[in-house]
Amino acid sequence: MKKILLSVCTIVMLVSCNNKNEKKVLVLNRGNATVDVATKKVIIKEGSGNEEHEMLYNTSDKIVIDVNNNNTTFQASIPENGYYIINALNDTIIGSLQNYIDPSKPATDGVFISQEMIQKSIDSLTALTEGKNISEANHNFFIPPFTTVKITTNTKAIIIAPYHNIRSLEQDGDKIPEVYRFFSINEIREKIEKQKALTKKN
Repeated sequence: MKKILLSVCTIVMLVSCNNKNEKKVLVLNRGNATVDVATKKVIIKEGSGNEEHEMLYNTSDKIVIDVNNNNTTFQASIPENGYYIINALNDTIIGSLQNYIDPSKPATDGVFISQEMIQKSIDSLTALTEGKNISEANHNFFIPPFTTVKITTNTKAIIIAPYHNIRSLEQDGDKIPEVYRFFSINEIREKIEKQKALTKKN
């Protein structure tokens, strides 16, 4: 009986040790940011260019980060384990889970894109700019300025922030990467206008 109890306790201890309480936060801002992980404070001053900062916490406790963006203050709540975005930009950002295509494999030639397909894409992008069809099931996100959103439970996921021109990512081993691509709302609107130029309606 003692051996059984000892085994159960050992299992509980192992599970406890392997329970990784990880909260990863990606701060997106324009200007110059000072990020202090220990005090949970982000201070942003005026400046040109966009920045990205990661904050990592190993705790089961709720984390609250104080953000001061040129005297506009808000608190970012990180209640659960996972990967979060703090949008400290003045723009709404829109993003979604991407279908990963191995860049080492040849692209399919002769892909035909119909006017109907272009119009469907325009309608879909327009809906996103209006915050429609956003849901956890759709794996897409509409993040207004000065808000915080949990993107995934996977802290090893890859988040590509707005204004990046990245075209491909290499797969690490056999595991397909979990990739989320984000754009500013203005980038999405530019995409819509470019697609409209390809339709017969213009």
